[in-house]
Amino acid sequence: MRPLTLGTAGHIDHGKTALIEALTGKNTDRLEEERRRGISIELGYARLELPDGRSLSVVDVPGHETLVRTMVSGATGIDLFLMVVAADEGVMPQTREHLTVLRALDVPVGVVALSRCDLAEPETRAAAAAEARELIDAPLVEVSAVTGQGLDRLRDELAATAARAEKTRPEPVWKQPAVLHVDRVFTLRGIGTVLTGTLWSGSLGEGDRVEVLPRGSELRIRSVQVHDRQVERAQSGQRVALNVVGPDRDALERGDVVCSPGAGLRPSYRLDVRLEPPLPEGERPMRVQVHHGTRRAPGRVVPLDETGLAQLRLDSPLIARAGDRLVVRSIAPADTLGGGAVIDPAPARHGPGPATVRLRVMVDGSPEQVLERALEDAAVGDVRDGQGLPADPGGWTTHPLLGPTRERFTPERWSAAIQALLASGGAAERGGALVIPGGEEAAEPGPPPEPDERALRALDLIRGDGPSPRPPAAVAEGLGSSPLEAEEALEALVASGHAIRVKPGIYYEAETLERLRSRLLVLAAEREGAVTLAEARDELDTSRKYAQALLEHLDASHLTVRQGDRHVLRRAAREGVAPGT
Repeated sequence: MRPLTLGTAGHIDHGKTALIEALTGKNTDRLEEERRRGISIELGYARLELPDGRSLSVVDVPGHETLVRTMVSGATGIDLFLMVVAADEGVMPQTREHLTVLRALDVPVGVVALSRCDLAEPETRAAAAAEARELIDAPLVEVSAVTGQGLDRLRDELAATAARAEKTRPEPVWKQPAVLHVDRVFTLRGIGTVLTGTLWSGSLGEGDRVEVLPRGSELRIRSVQVHDRQVERAQSGQRVALNVVGPDRDALERGDVVCSPGAGLRPSYRLDVRLEPPLPEGERPMRVQVHHGTRRAPGRVVPLDETGLAQLRLDSPLIARAGDRLVVRSIAPADTLGGGAVIDPAPARHGPGPATVRLRVMVDGSPEQVLERALEDAAVGDVRDGQGLPADPGGWTTHPLLGPTRERFTPERWSAAIQALLASGGAAERGGALVIPGGEEAAEPGPPPEPDERALRALDLIRGDGPSPRPPAAVAEGLGSSPLEAEEALEALVASGHAIRVKPGIYYEAETLERLRSRLLVLAAEREGAVTLAEARDELDTSRKYAQALLEHLDASHLTVRQGDRHVLRRAAREGVAPGT
């Protein structure tokens, strides 16, 4: 059975926490203020054992209208819900808003618990049950946390619903890089820094090194727990506590993202999305609050068409992947408008027009249509990495069209689409890349654009940083500009050839990168044709983060190939580098 997470939902004082305690034996209100006031303020957690042998991670959320943002943080990443409706009150405002959040996050299955049945008259209870059934398409169980009425049946319904949720959960989530959105950080005496969250994908274990975004710092996992139990590895779908060590551990906070190095995540001030439902004509709020994972950011909605395609332009970055769900709320008055799915997590700034056609292809197009559109983009130079497309889908990770799209189909389906396109004459192959017919010979490149004054100032900053260039947020501070403007300046340097982006968020001045590459190649030649991460770090006097980025850059440049923890010189690099040169 796959690990799954259950999230509660419902109006304040409808008995969510009491019901979870009756089911699990654990009171999830851990704060003194929560117990004194009798309401949940923060997220609570418990482990629920079910009759079929499955155990669920439970996230208990607050129901107060002012704490919806906390509820959203807890609801992201859950697989099924337990909506609690009091039999003596019926459906209330936060019942409806929490349901809107669940729909926005695409949590399709759950159970309704009609709570406090011991306090309601039969007529009132029947009316509340009818109202809940009309609003929520889910099994309903009448329960009482005080008398124990209906608890066994509720466990049975949760087991059946968990089995349905398991079938809707995509298998590839287990094979993806680890991603965890942090919802709590604290320190324990004698243990150190601990962070918690729901593991969205992949697995994490003792000794793993992880990247923390948006800072880009690296930490090591000392130990892993799942509901107070030490485990060797935690799997996606579980509530996880990580004891971490590293120089930046004290800077962790709710909203950070812990992920495998090289996961391809990057902070972004723009998201291309499809909103569900589309914001009504004439009522589109220009300013909204966008909730994703355990972060939120104010921003502006730029509608792209009537189907809900839109670009979100944010005041602070979110860290999303294609396919992630998000929630959109109005700022004044505060209300949940809906949500949607991320299509492109790091798009260029654009409005309606050709970019909208691209998004429609990404969302609804067949593999053949997606490839044809990507080839057209490559032909006009829209693809950052040059003309043509990698013929291997494994190389599509950072492609602005294929990267966010490739998970929609199996590798076999993509391979069939590539072969069909080649057979039909819709594409040709050149040196392991797909090009449009007639594009087998590369066109003469035009002169690169000249960077403006802001870009040249950014160039001076990263040049002075040597082997450890500052991230875009720090460049923004040095320029006295917004992070978005700093990122645009760095991309302008890349376009002009003055800088190289070795991975998202890491930009090197071109001449500096060439010197560093040469030093690493010479080092590898002197070390029997290979270099390790630790050796590269020590040679360049930099951090593990930058050493790893540089070694991955050598691999991507076909100068080295990774074999275990060693990066081995390819033949061309061996012939071009002699020890001591």
